[in-house]
Amino acid sequence: MIKTKKVLFAATECNPFWATGGLGDVIGSLPCALRNLGVDVRVILPLYEYGIDKNNLQKIGVINVPVSWRNQYCGIFTLEKEGILYYFVENEYYFKRPTIYGQYDDGERFAYFSRAILEIIRFLDWKPDIIHCNDWQTALVPIYHKLIYKDLSGIKDVFTIHNIEYQGKFGKEILGDVFGIDYADYNVVDFDGCINLIKGAIETCDVLTTVSPTYASQLSDDFYAMGLSIIIKNNGHKLRGILNGIGEAYDPLTDKAVFASYGPYDMEGKAQNKRELQKLLNLPVTDAPLIAVISRLASHKGLDLIKYAIGDILKEDVQIVILGKGDRYYEEYFTYMQQTSPGKVCTVIAFNKDLAQKLYAGSDILLMPSKSEPCGLSQMIACRYGSVPVVRATGGLKDSIINYDQEGGNGFLFEKYATEDFLFAVKKAIELYHTPSWQEIRHNAMTSDFSWRKSAKAYNKLYNELI
Repeated sequence: MIKTKKVLFAATECNPFWATGGLGDVIGSLPCALRNLGVDVRVILPLYEYGIDKNNLQKIGVINVPVSWRNQYCGIFTLEKEGILYYFVENEYYFKRPTIYGQYDDGERFAYFSRAILEIIRFLDWKPDIIHCNDWQTALVPIYHKLIYKDLSGIKDVFTIHNIEYQGKFGKEILGDVFGIDYADYNVVDFDGCINLIKGAIETCDVLTTVSPTYASQLSDDFYAMGLSIIIKNNGHKLRGILNGIGEAYDPLTDKAVFASYGPYDMEGKAQNKRELQKLLNLPVTDAPLIAVISRLASHKGLDLIKYAIGDILKEDVQIVILGKGDRYYEEYFTYMQQTSPGKVCTVIAFNKDLAQKLYAGSDILLMPSKSEPCGLSQMIACRYGSVPVVRATGGLKDSIINYDQEGGNGFLFEKYATEDFLFAVKKAIELYHTPSWQEIRHNAMTSDFSWRKSAKAYNKLYNELI
């Protein structure tokens, strides 16, 4: 009889408690999907000052956590939700802050959290087979495990890189004072003359994963690996690429944010969502293709391609809605485009989840021409809502979208990061919009399986191989 695997997910954000991006969605969904496969999954998180009522938590203990020469308080709280047991690490000095990230002492804050995870494992009467860590904020867990917590034998470390751009870099002068690592072990975290926590986690973990197969292969290229390609290559035998999924909450049949519910076999509500969205945004109510951009307004998201192509796109009978915040340059440019093309362009400079859901439901085409995209969620959400994606074939975009002219085609792909290639793909989508082929492409998109069930099976297989 196979013993039930015990997996502890370590992360700094998790829906529905706190989330700033895709990591929160992953930690909010993947453990539940693994639980449905019979894995004994638990999650450990910092206890921030907002997002959860502390009165709903159960306090199970207090321990001290060493942070270099410091001896810090650690309260341990639990909450069971939908069959998952969550542990919360309480320390107001580190976590009673206005934001999750971006504090002057983030290095010390997450060094504390990483050591607290390992100290709590010593405290519990439940010992995981695997600690599954995520991004630089928990990169010290496998490092500390190998250097300091050798008594926690029999536990394997899985480390997932969600975006290698954020590496946890610090000056080497704080190696001992903040991270409590002996200078004799500096080589573990040393890279390019500074402390690099992602590098250390790559070297010390048992298995390294990232969020799509294509992104995993791209990390051997320094353009994508942000300087760490040599470290990735040296640890290539550990690397696996597993495509993320999206949760069941993204469903136009049940989403309370949309104007009218609909699904792949009953599309009447899709047209109503488009009409109501056009009214909401003061756009003419028309059947012209409504093109959406739902993105952080940053260069690597391919905003330059949209900027250079938008003039030619607007020569077609289309409407374009841009929703997002980011670089001031792009915010001002797309605001200017709305002013010069009234009735055809609408720009909303905001992070607005409610409007984003309405835009997925009301749009016909989604643009996502990223320079790099580890996985991407927008293209999957767009598919589920029947907004056909136009994407560059990179990272998880390449792994999730099949070109329209192939069997099961659910979108439009272009390879080269060039305006003319992007524009060709957009015009092809506009051309097919009024043809019978469009209904098939859209149906393929809406019935694509982006469930976490597929990802969970791949992780379950990996865990079986590891233990």
